[in-house]
Amino acid sequence: MGEDTPTGSADEAPRSDALVIFGFTGDLVGRKIFPALYAMVKKGELSVPIIGVASSKWSIDQLHQRVREGVEREGGVDDPAAFARLISLLHYVSGDYKDAATFGALKAALGGAQRPAHYLAIPPSLFATVIQQLGAAGLAAHARVIVEKPFGRDLASAIELDAVARSVFTESSIFRIDHYLGKEAIMNILYFRFANSFLEPIWNRGHVASVQITLAEDFGVGQRGGFYESAGCLRDVIENHLFQIVALLAMEPPAYQSFEAVQRAKASVFHAMRPLTPDGVVRGQYLGYRGEKGVAPDSDVETFSALRLHIDSWRWAGVPWYLRSGKRLPRTAVEVLVQLQPPPQALFDDSRPADGRANYVRFKLQPASAIALAARVKRAGKGFVGDQRELYLCEETPSDESAYERLLGDAMAGDGALFTSQDAVVAAWAVVDPVLENHHPSLPYAPGTWGPQAADALIAPDGGWHNPAAEVCP
Repeated sequence: MGEDTPTGSADEAPRSDALVIFGFTGDLVGRKIFPALYAMVKKGELSVPIIGVASSKWSIDQLHQRVREGVEREGGVDDPAAFARLISLLHYVSGDYKDAATFGALKAALGGAQRPAHYLAIPPSLFATVIQQLGAAGLAAHARVIVEKPFGRDLASAIELDAVARSVFTESSIFRIDHYLGKEAIMNILYFRFANSFLEPIWNRGHVASVQITLAEDFGVGQRGGFYESAGCLRDVIENHLFQIVALLAMEPPAYQSFEAVQRAKASVFHAMRPLTPDGVVRGQYLGYRGEKGVAPDSDVETFSALRLHIDSWRWAGVPWYLRSGKRLPRTAVEVLVQLQPPPQALFDDSRPADGRANYVRFKLQPASAIALAARVKRAGKGFVGDQRELYLCEETPSDESAYERLLGDAMAGDGALFTSQDAVVAAWAVVDPVLENHHPSLPYAPGTWGPQAADALIAPDGGWHNPAAEVCP
């Protein structure tokens, strides 16, 4: 695979000569994008005009102050010259996204730029409006559009949004962003799977008993109650973030070295997924959620979701995949546990542990990055008795490149390796669509616990959940 990306270099497409950011005054841009832009400028990776667009009537001083506040929250301004260069690149257009005059002002601000990249860091309800306005203003002919997740909120809306996007932009110019795919630990799954020959012989239904993935957060919805009421855990986290991890773990080897081959292999996983049913999904809601700002007093929206998934492919037929995510859980962590089958014959009395946890491969993705292989090792002495130990490899020097820094740079370069294809988007929505409206009620759970007990019953036949523990690199 290529040195610059894990899936080879992009075609020789011209780099974007301007970056337009819609939703410039929003929370996402303040928390994630401003620090990413500063890092890119500091490394010499960004030197084109940056035009922010939003409805807020900010002055230049307000703009500069908000950028500084965003950068300082993520480590501070340690290179005043680089920060000054970032400020010099910034321009701001204030206006209503539904008003053609706003896009006329944007066209004027772009000046001689011919290949802008338009990043939509705005509510999904505005995606179609902005895309259509870009087309009407003549700002899409040689441009790229970067669409923040979620791409639709169900199968029908995803198809409708794609039709709008493709009526203005070519497929190769549409970058569906899921910042999770830009994380170093997520990319390491792809590399670990296909750069090591020892894994392939056991990576199938003959040797894997089950797979479980946990994405836990120890905080609540905070000020995002209104958003969460329209989304919920299944839409916000599982259909995109966790499904992407499943695809990397379950995909077949790409046929050749290119991001198109990787995208096709991932989409094939979603096509092989069996649609969910209500009995295969547990929904939970932490006690106190209904008192959060913007939340309905009788809300049934799930802040926790656990599900049993089946991939009806040659490799994975019969292997259950368990996914869970939730807020106000004991800790913030993301882990994958691939449970291997026990030895076919119990030659030793303890070769099948009482807890049912035979050998496994564990990927720790957050907060630290690590890979562990659990194996039984004999204790000293005459008896054939042992303990299960982990061979543990921890990332001692995590990447200093943020997910958004990597993804914005890739999109401006035309490299789609870490983005999602429309085929994959539609196939993933088809899996969850049957339970978005037809589901069991949310079950209450106490903050600081691992969700409702029904989630434990869901996975009980396969040994129970692995709860991530606090760990540091040895």
